[in-house]
Amino acid sequence: MNKSTLFSIVIALAIIGGAIWLSFSDNSPGDSSTVSIVEGKQVIDLLAKDGYSPKVIAAKAGMPTTLRVQTDGTYDCSASLTVPKLGYRKFLQPTGSEDIAISADQAHGTLNGVCSMGMKSFKVKFN
Repeated sequence: MNKSTLFSIVIALAIIGGAIWLSFSDNSPGDSSTVSIVEGKQVIDLLAKDGYSPKVIAAKAGMPTTLRVQTDGTYDCSASLTVPKLGYRKFLQPTGSEDIAISADQAHGTLNGVCSMGMKSFKVKFN
C-alpha cells in the first residue's frame, strides 16, 4: 500500500469517526418546539416510534410538567419506555397518548428516557 492510499484511508476514517462522534455528542441545547405552557403547566410532546423524537428537548426548570408521549402504530422497542429518574416503566399502547407527570422538584437537570433494549433514547434538559 502506498503512502497516498494510506493517507486517504486515514482521512476517510477521521471523517467517519468525527461524524459518529457528533451524532452522539450532547452539546445540543435541545429542541424547544415541542414544549408549550398550558394553564400554568409545561407540556412536552414526544413521539415514540422507531426511537424518540425529538431526541434532545430544552424545557424550563422548576415548573410542573407533563411529558406527553404519542404513539402511532408503534410496535418497536420504543413502545417500552423507562424513565429512571421518575421510576417510570411502562409498555405503551401501539397508538395513543400517555401523560407522565413531572413535579416542579423533578424538573431540574437532565431527564433521560430509554427503550427496553437501551438502544433508543431521549433527553429533556431542564434549564
